[in-house]
Amino acid sequence: MNILQQRRGTPVQPRPGHGTAPDSDRLPTWRLNLMRVGYFEMGVGLAIYKWPELISHDPWELKQGTVVTMLVAMSVLALFGLRYPQRMLPILLFEVGWKLLWLGVVALPLWLDGNLTGATREQVTTVLWVAVVIAVIPWRHVVRQYTTTRGDRWR
Repeated sequence: MNILQQRRGTPVQPRPGHGTAPDSDRLPTWRLNLMRVGYFEMGVGLAIYKWPELISHDPWELKQGTVVTMLVAMSVLALFGLRYPQRMLPILLFEVGWKLLWLGVVALPLWLDGNLTGATREQVTTVLWVAVVIAVIPWRHVVRQYTTTRGDRWR
């Protein structure tokens, strides 16, 4: 549609594959708002703790610089999730994925051996905030969209 048609009052339809999701893929507003709680927790929490580290840092070692910059980027993407909660859902899934893996592969063996102490124990407390994100993810929608729905074309 062109500008003249828009001025005449002709409704503008989104092009296929652009704009909003089809009705069958749309989540109710209450669900989108609930997801926004998870994005807010991620985005603002990381902004409070990691952005200052990024802005006023001493020279970093490779690992620390990688982690901080990755988490700052994650916080920006999570803040986009406040506006586009359904489109940014993979960010929430990534958050859940890495934290559950870390808990299972790093923290759980240490805890079972009675060696969960110091910084690792403190990290567990921080990582357990993932429970909020797990609670706000629309899991039926995730299963439907990422496992039972046909994938995108390859060519």
